[in-house]
Amino acid sequence: MRRSLVLSVVLALASASGGALALDFKSIGASPVILYDAPSAKGSKVYVAPRGMPVEVILTYGTWSKVRDMGGDLSWVESKELVARRNVVVRVANAKVRAAADESSALVFSVDKNVLLEMAEPVNAGWVKVKHRDGQIGYVKVSEVWGV
Repeated sequence: MRRSLVLSVVLALASASGGALALDFKSIGASPVILYDAPSAKGSKVYVAPRGMPVEVILTYGTWSKVRDMGGDLSWVESKELVARRNVVVRVANAKVRAAADESSALVFSVDKNVLLEMAEPVNAGWVKVKHRDGQIGYVKVSEVWGV
């Protein structure tokens, strides 16, 4: 009985929101961290996530967060190792970063696949303002990065 009530509430909430749920992205903090297959340091070690790596937080369970990485793999990390600062990873070869959020805007720089960029401003009309670690700032298409 209780399980069906919970399921009904979840389905009602999903329907009310049009079926779309907000994505919660965070980044790995200042140091690399171990990702586990369970919400415990006694779980099997799956991967060492580099500092700054963006992850999608799927759920939080106590002091642990279940996260999805760019490859779609799920694992667990201690929530205290995540920071609110948003980073994105370039997922295409030779992404163009422009001076403004417009395809005809001047090219500021190009970025190789798998390069980490800091998200400088929220997404706006299919573009995201990013900052390269060398200080260059510009706009890249949302479709060319992961983590937004």
